[in-house]
Amino acid sequence: MEKNVRISYLFDFYGDILSEKQSRAVELYYNDDLSLGEIAEQFGISRQGVRDLLKRSETLLVEMEEKLRLAEKFECMLEDVEKIIVQALKIRNTDDKEAAECAQMIIDTAEKLKIRIVE
Repeated sequence: MEKNVRISYLFDFYGDILSEKQSRAVELYYNDDLSLGEIAEQFGISRQGVRDLLKRSETLLVEMEEKLRLAEKFECMLEDVEKIIVQALKIRNTDDKEAAECAQMIIDTAEKLKIRIVE
């Protein structure tokens, strides 16, 4: 995963552990695509100060993922739900009406689970 996308992704999981200033800087830089200079102007600090703030924030986000693995677990859950759907679709396409109905129920439940996981 590209570094900027990865940091933005980790921010979705662990952004609440950052200070308000760190959180705002990460949001402006990675999500809103502002430059170091633009953020420095908003914060009233130097570009180097913003860079240091971002580096500390990145380090915290990466350390949290290394310890908790929430993003990794999230991705695995989504992959597993998708596998369930694929297999249930195969079952649904049989001549056995009861099996097809069960498969459809599995698909519907897995789709709902996928929505809940993403929310």
